[in-house]
Amino acid sequence: MSAAARSMALVLAGAFALAACGDPEAEAQARAQAQAAANERAAEEAEAGFNQAVAEENWVLAKAHGDVLLSRWPDTAVAARVRERFDEVKAQADAIREADRTARLWTYNVQEVKGGQQRSAQIHSKDPVDTGAGSDRVQLIFRDHPDWGRSSYLVLGGGDFARACYSACQVTVTIDDGEPRRMAANRPDTDEAIAMFIDDHRALWRAIDGAKLLAIEFPVEAGGTRRAEFEVGGLERSRMHGWE
Repeated sequence: MSAAARSMALVLAGAFALAACGDPEAEAQARAQAQAAANERAAEEAEAGFNQAVAEENWVLAKAHGDVLLSRWPDTAVAARVRERFDEVKAQADAIREADRTARLWTYNVQEVKGGQQRSAQIHSKDPVDTGAGSDRVQLIFRDHPDWGRSSYLVLGGGDFARACYSACQVTVTIDDGEPRRMAANRPDTDEAIAMFIDDHRALWRAIDGAKLLAIEFPVEAGGTRRAEFEVGGLERSRMHGWE
C-alpha cells in the first residue's frame, strides 16, 4: 500500500471512530477530512498521467489530464502544483491543434496528364466572398503542369473577374500584418472568366513561406474590388517538388 493510500486509510479510520462517538460536529469534520484525502488521492492519480504526458511531450494529452484535474479537484495541493505548469502545456497543445487545423485546409492533387504529372496545392478562402453574383469561397491554387509550367491563380465560385484584366491588371497582396504590395495579374481572354492568374507565382510562393494569413484584393466585373483571405500557415511546401 502506498503512503498516500495508508494516509487516506488512517483518515477514514479516524472518521469512523469519531462518528462512533455521536458528535455531529466531529462527524462533519471527519467527513470533510476524509473527502479532502480522497480528493488528493484522485488528484495525484491524474497528476501522474499529466506528468507522464509532459515527459513524453504529448501536449494534447497532458492538457486533457490537466483540464480534468483542475476542473474536478481545483482546491487540492496537487492542483496548485499542476496549475503552475498548465499555461505552458495549454499553449503547446493549442499550437498543435492550430497547426493540425490549418494543415487540413490544404488539398493536394497529383494527376497523370499528357507529358507527365500535374501537381497542385489548393486552399479555399476563410469566408465566402460576394463577387456580385452571389457569395462563395475563393480558391487559391498553385499548379505545376508538364506543358504549361508553374502557375498560381484564383478561382471564383461565381461571378467574373474584371474584363479590364484581359491583358493585364494588378492585385493587392498582404501577408499577415505586412505592408500591402501590388502584383501583376491577368485573366483569360474569354467572355467569362472565373480564373485570375497571378503572374509572379514564384514571388507569391516565397511570400507565404512562414506566413499565417494571405489576403488578396482583386477587381471583379460587377465593379470595385473584393478581398479574399487565406489561412496559409499549414501549407506542406514539400508536396510541390521543385518550387523551393
